Amino acid sequence: MAAISRRTLVIGAASAAIAAPFVNRGAYAAAGGTRRYSKRAIDLVRRSLVIDMLAPLKIEMDASYYAAPLSDKDAAEFRASGITGFHHAVGIGGPSAREQALTFFSVWGNFVARNSHVFTAVGTADDLVRAKRDGKCAVIMGLQNADHFQRASDVKFFYEIGQRCAQLTYNSQNRIGSGSTERVDGGVSDFGVSIIKAMNEVGMLIDVSHCGDRTTLDAIAISPKPIAITHSNCRAIVDHPRVKTDEAIKALAAKGGVMGITGVRMFVSKKEPTTVASMVDHIDHVARLVGIEHVGIGSDADLNGYDDMSPEANKQLRGAYKESYAFREKIDTDGFDHPLKIYDLTEELIRRNYSDANIAAVLGGNFHRLLASTWGNEMPADDKTGSAR
Repeated sequence: MAAISRRTLVIGAASAAIAAPFVNRGAYAAAGGTRRYSKRAIDLVRRSLVIDMLAPLKIEMDASYYAAPLSDKDAAEFRASGITGFHHAVGIGGPSAREQALTFFSVWGNFVARNSHVFTAVGTADDLVRAKRDGKCAVIMGLQNADHFQRASDVKFFYEIGQRCAQLTYNSQNRIGSGSTERVDGGVSDFGVSIIKAMNEVGMLIDVSHCGDRTTLDAIAISPKPIAITHSNCRAIVDHPRVKTDEAIKALAAKGGVMGITGVRMFVSKKEPTTVASMVDHIDHVARLVGIEHVGIGSDADLNGYDDMSPEANKQLRGAYKESYAFREKIDTDGFDHPLKIYDLTEELIRRNYSDANIAAVLGGNFHRLLASTWGNEMPADDKTGSAR
């Protein structure tokens, strides 16, 4: 008998199951009966505007996926996931960064357009609300570096072709600032100041998830508008260079920014087991430190996670990072490694006695508020989807 992968086990009839759950001692079945969630969790996800602020549509971004029609199975996964907003972004860099960026936007913009029965592009925050209403997945186009900005005027050009978010640096040094795994963090450069100014002028979200500690603090201080840490965790819980200090989290919140919590295993817990409960420990920490209105989700994985990658791709991924990343045997967090993971996260928030309003804020309301502010249009007054109340 062929081995049954996590992907096969989870999907079953996922879209139908979420649409029409059945009662069983207070639990509702999902994914063909293999997973069960409470009515409260399902209702919360259904009515909340769920935004994952680092959610590439596919980790293995090869032509066999993006050049082909979206499969019925993949379409069912996206529809069943409960996630409306997917921040689709990858790392680029080096001398060919501009060409890499142009290729990324052309390839994936075309992919979204060709699969408009499932996806819709995002230009404004209202597009997220519209996608929720229409039952579609809204794709926020971004990049996990700003190496493609060769001059400040490039920011406007890339905004005009669809980019709505950019990390200032990836893990390494660039002309803007220092990455989290650089030996020396020199902070934001003069050129970086001009890029931050240009991003604020056009309304492109600034992200410092992979920036070094000083570069992170500099960017928060320099930007007159709130910025984001789209996908990171708390160094008070896990001592890792890629996660953020309490000082940075406090500075971010003081400016009105939002931090997304990731499910990448070595950023979640320093010991085993590493579960969804371990992720929510980070949400708890941010909420206690600066308030519930400053925390959201940035899973840093596609719907199925890293551990379902081919062995060759997994090996290549691990080889692309410095030893300080400290990969473990598994990369995904247990329970946050399948297309319905947002329901598992919601259940854990319920178990910890978060109110419905606060859960909706974490699932996407907080990031929607930040995106509306950054992109220059507010949520309609009569549409409270996903807002914190």
